[in-house]
Amino acid sequence: MIRWIDHGHPDLKISGMKPLLIAAGFALATAVHAYDPLATDGVASATTRDLTVNDASRHREIPVRVFLPSAPHAAPVVMFSHGLGGSRSGSAYLGEHWAARGYVVVYLQHPGSDAGIWKDKPIAERMQALEKAASGKNLRLRVQDVTATLDQLAAWNATTGHALTGRLDLRHVGMSGHSFGAVTSQVVSGQRFPFGDHADPRIGAVLALSPSAPRLGSAEKALRRVKIPCLLMTGTKDASSIGHATPVSRRAVFAALPPGDKYELVLDLAEHSAFTDHALPGDVERRNPNHHRAILAISTAFWDAYLTGNADAKRWLDGAGPRSVLEAKDQWQRK
Repeated sequence: MIRWIDHGHPDLKISGMKPLLIAAGFALATAVHAYDPLATDGVASATTRDLTVNDASRHREIPVRVFLPSAPHAAPVVMFSHGLGGSRSGSAYLGEHWAARGYVVVYLQHPGSDAGIWKDKPIAERMQALEKAASGKNLRLRVQDVTATLDQLAAWNATTGHALTGRLDLRHVGMSGHSFGAVTSQVVSGQRFPFGDHADPRIGAVLALSPSAPRLGSAEKALRRVKIPCLLMTGTKDASSIGHATPVSRRAVFAALPPGDKYELVLDLAEHSAFTDHALPGDVERRNPNHHRAILAISTAFWDAYLTGNADAKRWLDGAGPRSVLEAKDQWQRK
């Protein structure tokens, strides 16, 4: 709070001077307290807990890793679905930052399309195993994993003595994922696939890193029912041999989405691995440290705006905020 103390200094008696000084003080205070999605204000690193969701109806166990913020009160929840051949331990930089910003972050691991499909295979057979796992059957299993995990989180939240008791604000849930995890996020957020509509009404916003347009049919028809806020991130070199995704096909998702609270970031020279912790075999471009900075800043502002209703975050997102963390050739748009 700014306090005005008039000690009778002669300069302050000049007509119009006090309002000007008050205005200057207000502007200074605004600048000092400006919204910053990268700030964590010295918050301690998030604690992690590895748990298992037992979906008895499908005889399926889903390993999860939970990033818990330091504050003990109930917090909004962000889910994360890994890419093909990944695990709950990947892309930890996202979970660590979001948790430091006050979110409970839940990383899912999807049996059948996780690291287990390639780790025990000879190197020559790994690509074949990955291609086989990129199936409609596994996509359906992943979508069901999201629903089962949300159900289990609700049960844990209400169970006395559990590590998550009272820690989850399940009225505010975001869904995110990379690559195959992005497709998983798209489906549970309303994108229609041949196996039906699996939108989960508990999800209030979605972040898709390296999204994919439907391989068959019209993207507009598949995506027209996606009404919740969406943030899509890709790169000008974001291609994948599995699924034959290209930078152009990834951008078709944003183009097909109905307008209203939809955003797209395209990072210059970012390859598919730019959204993960480490480079992948076959990468050509040198990793740009600013890519992770931009991903963290813009994704955090998105969650703050749409999961917590932070008006400053929304103004940052819709105004000049994103450009303040982007480089000249990065592309940013909204509709």
